[in-house]
Amino acid sequence: QVQLVESGGGLVQAGDSLRLSCAATVRSFSSYAMGWFRQAPGREREFVAAFRWSGESTYYADSVKGRFTISRDNARNTVYLQMNSLKPEDTAVYYCAVRTSFINNSGLYNKDAMDYWGKGTLVTVSS
Repeated sequence: QVQLVESGGGLVQAGDSLRLSCAATVRSFSSYAMGWFRQAPGREREFVAAFRWSGESTYYADSVKGRFTISRDNARNTVYLQMNSLKPEDTAVYYCAVRTSFINNSGLYNKDAMDYWGKGTLVTVSS
C-alpha cells in the first residue's frame, strides 16, 4: 500500500516562501513519476509540477513556472515543492501524487492519470 504524507503548509503573506514535503512509502523504483497538484475552493484539482524518477526533467504549470521548484531526495523517498513569491491565487490544498507506470509528457499534467494521492496540506496566502 502506497502512503503519501504531505507537510509544510500554512498561512503566509503574499511574497513569502514555503516548502512543502511529501514523504512516500513507495520506493523510487516502484514509482514512475511524482507530482504536485492543488485544489482551490470551488475549483477543480489542477497540475502544479512533476518529474519522472528516471530522468532529470521537471514539468510545471505556467502559473507557477519561475516561482516553484520541485525536487527530490531519493534516499528519503521524499519530494519537495519550494514555493517562492507566493500570491493569493496560490491559496489551495496541495496534494502529492504518484504514477506507478509509464505515461507520456502530457499525461503527467493529468490528475486522472495519477495512481495514489496524499491527503493534502493547506496553503493560504494573504494579500
